[in-house]
Amino acid sequence: MPVIRIEDIAHVRFAAPDLPAMRAFLADFGLSCFEAGGRLYAKGTDGRPFLHVTEPGEARFLALGLRAASIADLEALAAHEGVDVEGMAEPGGGQIVRLTDPDGYRVEVVAGQETATPEPKVADAPRNTVAAKPRQSATVRLEAAPAHVHRIGHAVLKVRDFRNSEAWYKERFGLLTSDEVEAAKDVPLGAFMRCDLGDRPADHHTLFLAQLPGELGLLHAAFEVANLDDLMLGHQHLKAAGRQSAWGVGRHIMGSQVFDYWKDPFGNELEHWTDGDLFTAADPPQKLPMSALLAVQWGSPHPMFAGRLAPPPGLISFATALILRIKRLLRRNPKGQTA
Repeated sequence: MPVIRIEDIAHVRFAAPDLPAMRAFLADFGLSCFEAGGRLYAKGTDGRPFLHVTEPGEARFLALGLRAASIADLEALAAHEGVDVEGMAEPGGGQIVRLTDPDGYRVEVVAGQETATPEPKVADAPRNTVAAKPRQSATVRLEAAPAHVHRIGHAVLKVRDFRNSEAWYKERFGLLTSDEVEAAKDVPLGAFMRCDLGDRPADHHTLFLAQLPGELGLLHAAFEVANLDDLMLGHQHLKAAGRQSAWGVGRHIMGSQVFDYWKDPFGNELEHWTDGDLFTAADPPQKLPMSALLAVQWGSPHPMFAGRLAPPPGLISFATALILRIKRLLRRNPKGQTA
């Protein structure tokens, strides 16, 4: 049994040397920004006090926030970890338990925050298709604007040892695997994990842990927007504002969501997404190859495969599997020990 079962991701926290530059980007991205206590906060339309925090400092990722169901859950988690439940001196108040995961990432588990009434949702206009034509005697007229970010949906962390990190997060927070990704048969490189909400549907993933080459860090944080039109209007607005596109638009295989990735002024990657998969706790986990992680059902190819000299996907999977096998062997046979 896990110590607790988290309800959702709560926020992501960064440091940046130029808060006005970050604020301008986040406004173009579709978040509502405000400052308090020397920090920059950004929120969506779901009524949560904030989804994104930036503190002054050298540009870097600082922490992942997760939302517990109750203060009692925080107390149980704190007792298990031998830490304190602290008051949260930030917008929305509440309480917080601060942990450090196996890779040194700060994990902030929060509960009891005050929430506002969610803003009215953007209307999802009827669509005419071959199967049904509900929109009659009416036109589609969209106004140019940033996307309407509703909520934060997930984060992706690069880890050193996937199985070790997977166990840490599952044991504490009750996460369930939706899709495990393999570089080769029986060589896992990561997993998309969702919250265990019982019979209530949960997003396909709240956290993706990926054991990939390169430095550790946040690969991206993802924010749900109103619908496909809203995502495309957001893409158009960010492009017109001269923002740096990272990947998109397209539809993923695992999770199925329509995606659009952008870089903030400090190199952090944020995603707009819509139309993702939902599963209950009864849905079993699946295993898929690395090719399904890098491919799209339609849309822009992964940047790795966008150039003329793009490597074959099979070569990427082979090289990744080789690296993972070597690292696994080294963990089993530390330096100075014989095999």
